[in-house]
Amino acid sequence: MITRRDFLKVTGVAAAAAALTACGGSSSTASSAASSTAASSEAASAAAKLDKVKVAVPNDTTNEARALTLLEKNGFFKLKADAGLTATKNDIEENPLNVTVDEVEAAQVPNVLQDEDYAVINSNYAISAGLDPMTDALAMEDGSSAYVNVLVCKEGNENEPKIKALVAALQSQQVKDFMDENYKGAVVSVVENPTDGYDPSIDYEALNGETVSCAATPAPHCEVLEVCKDILAAKGITLDIQEYDDYVIPNTIVEDGQCDTNYFQHQPYLDNFNKEKGTHLVTVAGIHVEPMGIYGGKQDSLAPIVG
Repeated sequence: MITRRDFLKVTGVAAAAAALTACGGSSSTASSAASSTAASSEAASAAAKLDKVKVAVPNDTTNEARALTLLEKNGFFKLKADAGLTATKNDIEENPLNVTVDEVEAAQVPNVLQDEDYAVINSNYAISAGLDPMTDALAMEDGSSAYVNVLVCKEGNENEPKIKALVAALQSQQVKDFMDENYKGAVVSVVENPTDGYDPSIDYEALNGETVSCAATPAPHCEVLEVCKDILAAKGITLDIQEYDDYVIPNTIVEDGQCDTNYFQHQPYLDNFNKEKGTHLVTVAGIHVEPMGIYGGKQDSLAPIVG
């Protein structure tokens, strides 16, 4: 678990100084208070003007671009107009704050947070690290994010009954309720018409005794799949949840047939993976969105950026 450092807020220092002045007293006391206020103001100004800013971002192609876009929206720098979904730190066009971008493997970004001024973290890894995206993130993507997390299988297997059964379980009201109750906005279902967890076109009796496997990252994916496990078990289907703290292996084991499905990635990442690796993986259902967030390491607010 990552423990957030406690920092003295600049606004708190300034407010304390202002309170001393407001108390009144002799001229010498007032002078002292004024001096304190000036010193605090100077400190606040210095804190708000960092010489340089260090930010960690995920190093995989689509998530780095996504992180850089979020940083741009929050005033860290300006990207080239045509940077697009494959933007890297080399596409930073204007950098008046002297921001240094450290590219880190996505799962490791929370581990370097304490050494950075800020870090952009995927919600699944933030949750796993003990961070609450809804209270700890200094800024987050809004709900219009196009990065929907999807259930994936190998091309040609989309209509396998056991995979369709897993789709139905993931698109259930039970899963939606679980997301709402446990993640409170950090994980948002995109399923418009949740079901009872079952697909009426499937012969569940024929699936009794079958196993469907799914590779996933720990949170929230494996946690959500635990809900699906109970739904499928009621029909005699075993859900084999294979946990990976990795973005590559879950795709390779579906490609080579070791695993039926995976549930950890968004569509832009899948598209880029297929293009780079020559894999043949397809989306069978969109399940949820995890807004990416900016978290404070050595800084506990965005004041040095926006200030």
